[in-house]
Amino acid sequence: MNNKYEERLGTDRMLPLIFRMALPAIAAQLVNLLYNLVDRIYIGHIPGIGTNALAGIGVTSAIIILISAFSAIVGVGGAPLAAIALGQGNRERASLILGNGFTLLVIFTLITSAIFYIFMEPVLFFTGASENTIGYAVDYLSIYLVGTLFVQISVGLNTFINTQGRPAIAMYSVIIGAVLNIALDPLFIFTFGMGVKGAALATVIAQACSALWILRFLTSEQASLKLERRYMRLHKGVILSILALGISPFIMASTESLVGFVLNGSLKVFGDIHVSALAIMQSAMLIVSVPLTGFAQGFVPIVSYNYGHGNGNRVKECFKIVVIVMFSFNFLLVLSMILFPHLVSSAFTTDKELIDTVSRVMPIFLGGMTIFGLQRACQNMFVALGQAKISVFIALLRKVILLVPLALILPRYMGVTGVYAAEGISDATAAICCTIIFLIQFPKILQKMKAMNS
Repeated sequence: MNNKYEERLGTDRMLPLIFRMALPAIAAQLVNLLYNLVDRIYIGHIPGIGTNALAGIGVTSAIIILISAFSAIVGVGGAPLAAIALGQGNRERASLILGNGFTLLVIFTLITSAIFYIFMEPVLFFTGASENTIGYAVDYLSIYLVGTLFVQISVGLNTFINTQGRPAIAMYSVIIGAVLNIALDPLFIFTFGMGVKGAALATVIAQACSALWILRFLTSEQASLKLERRYMRLHKGVILSILALGISPFIMASTESLVGFVLNGSLKVFGDIHVSALAIMQSAMLIVSVPLTGFAQGFVPIVSYNYGHGNGNRVKECFKIVVIVMFSFNFLLVLSMILFPHLVSSAFTTDKELIDTVSRVMPIFLGGMTIFGLQRACQNMFVALGQAKISVFIALLRKVILLVPLALILPRYMGVTGVYAAEGISDATAAICCTIIFLIQFPKILQKMKAMNS
């Protein structure tokens, strides 16, 4: 078995290694972002119904995020554990983590699909749909749910390819689906006249192709860590360890869904146009967060492998590079959106009232995100180091402890502005708290690592 791709995680020069691992993941995430944005851009420009259709798609986002959150349990929780096991030379445990992770994804698919099909309309109304937008939301989600398994596999297993030191293969899996979706969107939406249903169908087909690509690689001889049937039988210890670390990224993702419920529900009171504005601004946030997610997919296997190998100096060296890159990128991009909100909003719609609304509230909404790169760096480091309890607290802090209460309280005193201000205040507060916690805990984690390997 050729393990040279894994071994370079512990030997190659750090700066080139990080970017060699991260750039394919960033490229894949950017293409992935592009097709998510293209969906909304096309939908927002459907003649006569664009603004309401965009609001309808916006309220489905909370459900789609929640579905993807379950795949994060395996993808973001299981993959670092597999990398740590590989660093320790325990290939059997790494294989069990991958196999059990696949079984979990199938279970998650069955549960989430059944629940959301049964309770689709009540949930959509709860997330902010109105009589004007519910039809578009149902049209989109009813087709999207058909592809739930493809979404779970694409998001949940792709990180295990990175774990093997094969970022280019992981990149192709995302690009294949993204390019296909971009090509199919105008065909189904406009040429075939399917509208919102066409956008959903294009997404399902694209995700199916991505999932097949991932499964083909993980079951081939190219993979140094293969997906094998003998490792798919659930093992209590492995499942508990995946859940323990995976609960943090799950909470991070699922609370985004919770926030979607709360924000859309609060904004619906002030009119559908504010729900449409939120959909645009959340898309703008993706322009920042998605490349950072790709960067994290590149450096997390490096940190996990070297942590498992007991190489503290490489772990520290990696973090120094990571915090500089993630903070700088996040700060500059968010600042540009705050200064030029009109450019962002006009890409999604030609509705002057909607453009003006976004331009007015975007600086408030994104203000606290200027320093959020600090949290992204520290949060992902905690996950890479297998620190489940700390990761869970930080995940809860931003959304559950801060944002949800603020989004419910501030509108009583500030009106609709309070809904948008809640996001900015919680982002800034959580970033500061997370950084302080990391600076306190990081030396202790490294000390514990030395003791384990001495």
